[in-house]
Amino acid sequence: MRRLPVLAALLIATMPAAAQAPMKLPSAPPGKPDPAGIAAGTYAIEPHHTQVMFALDHLGFSIFRGFLSNASGTLRLDPKNIETTKLDVTIPIDSVYTTSKALDEELIGPKFFDVQHWPNATFTSTSVVLGPDGKAMVNGNLTLHGQTHATQMVVRLHGAGKSMMGKGQAIGFDGRMMINRSEYGIGGGVPLVSDQVQITIAAAFEQQ
Repeated sequence: MRRLPVLAALLIATMPAAAQAPMKLPSAPPGKPDPAGIAAGTYAIEPHHTQVMFALDHLGFSIFRGFLSNASGTLRLDPKNIETTKLDVTIPIDSVYTTSKALDEELIGPKFFDVQHWPNATFTSTSVVLGPDGKAMVNGNLTLHGQTHATQMVVRLHGAGKSMMGKGQAIGFDGRMMINRSEYGIGGGVPLVSDQVQITIAAAFEQQ
């Protein structure tokens, strides 16, 4: 019976030091809102830390919000040639989440998003222009509910630096755009529920 503790001690002693010691965490967040920390390259969306939030007025009494998740896509970026930036994003509509399960089911149904026919929303950039206060104007085409319209997303760098999840760099942005949902054939409830929708994106990317 004494052999088991002795064997366990031998196994622990022969384990690599890295396996025995806990991972050393940095003393400060590695991401910083400094454009100098942006590395050129191709990045992929990190879906677990990327959120899309929509907000619209409900009956004039409150701002109603919901979320979309599980985004995928790529960002090709060169901070020295910002005009060459290319962004492609896909978001599954059936990921919609509000405070009401019944409303979630209604939103993905035929009266609104109709995910059986149009399961995804996509955004593809067409041009990027630097704006004031360190912001960038990302022009592109938003496809939603089977319809495509040009729109503009105002983007601000949230942070860039060495990734803690991958081998390269990581980068994150906050983006905002406004759309009229009736232009995409999703006008149910207008004007009691506002036509104008604010879309806010917290996007995290990992260098590939």
